[in-house]
Amino acid sequence: QVPYQPSSPRQVANTLALLRGRAGKTVDLGSGDGRLVLEAYKQGLRPALGYELNPWLLCLANYRAWRAGYHGKISFLKKDLWKVNLSDCHNVIVFLAPSVKPPLATKLLAELPDDARVVAGRYPFPSWSPSSTLGQGLDQVWAYDIKEVRREVQGRAQQSQV
Repeated sequence: QVPYQPSSPRQVANTLALLRGRAGKTVDLGSGDGRLVLEAYKQGLRPALGYELNPWLLCLANYRAWRAGYHGKISFLKKDLWKVNLSDCHNVIVFLAPSVKPPLATKLLAELPDDARVVAGRYPFPSWSPSSTLGQGLDQVWAYDIKEVRREVQGRAQQSQV
């Protein structure tokens, strides 16, 4: 269980700035009230969807999508992020607790395509080097290009075998 903390307007802006100019399926793992998915869709990232287990937050996210005129255009699904296949995702947003990051890093490396980008908010992935970062303090976000992360992880694995 990860506690719900809504993203600030600056966190949303920084996240979407690191995804600007990208294309392909965009998912928010633990999408909360849906604000990041809504903004991703507004900025042309399609399809855009969120995975969330909390039924109240799912209702709120769907209400916000309906109110914005995006009902049926974006999706919020009650699915466990550990059980979804992310192999067709090109942009992944992750605002989750530090304890979730190491096992999630393994899942993302195993499933995402080489051209995928992961943007983490609040807490970086501890064993990955970001491709870029934006903001400071609580508003800081980190972008990771999966192809670069794979290269880095494989390099570390080879060095440890020597």
